[in-house]
Amino acid sequence: MKRTLLVLALCAFAGFSFAQKSAVKNAKSSKDISEARTLIKPALTNPETMNDPETWKVAGDIEYKAFDDERTLEMQKQITQKGGNEEKMYEGLYNMYEPYIKADELGQLPDEKGKIKNKVRKDVVKNLRDGHRFYINGGIFYNEKQDYKKAADFFERYWELPSLAIFEDSRADFNTQDTTFQTIKYYAVISAMQSKDDARSIQLLKKLIAEPYVQNSTYKESDLYELLAEECKNTDTIAYVNLLRDGLQKFPSNKYFSLNLINVLIMRGKSEEAMSYLDEAIKNDPTNACELLSVKASLFAEQKDYAKAEPAYLQAVSTDANCEKALEGIGVLYILQAQDTKEKASQTTDRATSAKFDKETVDLYQKALPYLEKYRDLLKAKNADKYDVRQILMKLQNVYYNLTLLNVNKNAEYDAVQKELEAE
Repeated sequence: MKRTLLVLALCAFAGFSFAQKSAVKNAKSSKDISEARTLIKPALTNPETMNDPETWKVAGDIEYKAFDDERTLEMQKQITQKGGNEEKMYEGLYNMYEPYIKADELGQLPDEKGKIKNKVRKDVVKNLRDGHRFYINGGIFYNEKQDYKKAADFFERYWELPSLAIFEDSRADFNTQDTTFQTIKYYAVISAMQSKDDARSIQLLKKLIAEPYVQNSTYKESDLYELLAEECKNTDTIAYVNLLRDGLQKFPSNKYFSLNLINVLIMRGKSEEAMSYLDEAIKNDPTNACELLSVKASLFAEQKDYAKAEPAYLQAVSTDANCEKALEGIGVLYILQAQDTKEKASQTTDRATSAKFDKETVDLYQKALPYLEKYRDLLKAKNADKYDVRQILMKLQNVYYNLTLLNVNKNAEYDAVQKELEAE
C-alpha cells in the first residue's frame, strides 16, 4: 500500500513538474502578453523550473515583447495615426530588466562537469542593449507625471546597466564618458531627492561621488558634495560636519562649505576654530572677502572686541564698497560703542569727563551715519524686502535722535525717516 502511494505521489510530482515545464513552453509561444505573463508566473517559483535560465529568459522575453510591440506602434504613429501605449511600453521595459539579469546569472553557473554553457546570454545582451537608451525616455515620462520614484528607477537602470557583469566583455560599447550619460546619473539623484527618499538619495549620491568625475555641462563635482551634505544635514549631524570639512578641503574656494562649516563652529561655540577657517577661506577666495570678512568682524563684535571688529569691517568695505553686510555691521558697531560711551557719561558727575564722553558719543554716531545711509540707499535701489528697509530706517532714526539730543541738529533727517516709517 505504501509503495502504491509512493508511486502515485511520484507520478503526481512528475506530472506537476511536466506541467510547469509545459507552461514555460506555452508562455514562450503565446502571442498574448497578458496570457504569457500568467503562464510564466508559477514557473518562476516552482523548484523544478525556477533555477532554469530559460524560465527567466522567457519571462524577460515576454516583457521585452510588451515593450517592443508598443514601441513599434509609437514609431508607426505618423503613418497609422495611432500610437502605442507609452505606459505599457515602459512597463515592459522596466519589467524585463531583472528576469534577464537572473537568467544570465543562472546561465553562468557551471554544470556537473564544471563547464559554463550560457545559452541565454547572447539574446539577453542583445535585448538589454536595445532597450538601454529608452530608460532615459521612461525616466522623462514618469518625471513629467511627477512620479519621481519611478523616474529615478528608470534613470538609475540606464546608469547601472553598462556596469552589469553581463557586459564585462563589451563595456566599451557604451559611451559612459559622454555628457548624456553624466546628465542621466545626475537626474537619477535629483529624482530620488524629489521623491523624498533620503536613504536612496544618499546612496545614489555616494555612488556617484565614488565614480570618477567626468566634466559635463549639467553639474560640477562640488555640487554632489553639497547635495550630500544637505541630505545629511537633518539626519546625521556628524556626517554633515565631516562632509563640510571634506568638501572644503577638496574645494577650498567653495562658499557653501566654508560658510556652513564656519556657521556650525560658531553655533557650537568654537569661535577660534571658526576664525581659523575664516582666515583660510579669505586667503583661498579673495572674491568672497565681503561676506567672509563681515562674518569675521561679527565674531569679534559678539566678543565685544571692537578694536578687531572695526578693521575687519573696514577691510570688507575696502574690497567691496557695496558690501551690505559690512556697511550695516560697522554702522551697528559704532552705535554699540556710542551707547556704551553714552552710558559712561550718564554715570559720571564730573562735567569735564561727561563732556569728553559726550564728544566721543557724537563722533561714534557720526561715524555710523555714512555707512548706514549707504546701506539704506542700496536696499531701496534694489527694492529690498520691506522688513529689511524698516530695520535700517529704525537704526537711522535712533542715530538722528541721539545726535539731536547731543546738540547736533538732525531734526530734518529724523522727521523724514519718521514719515517713511509711518507711511508703511
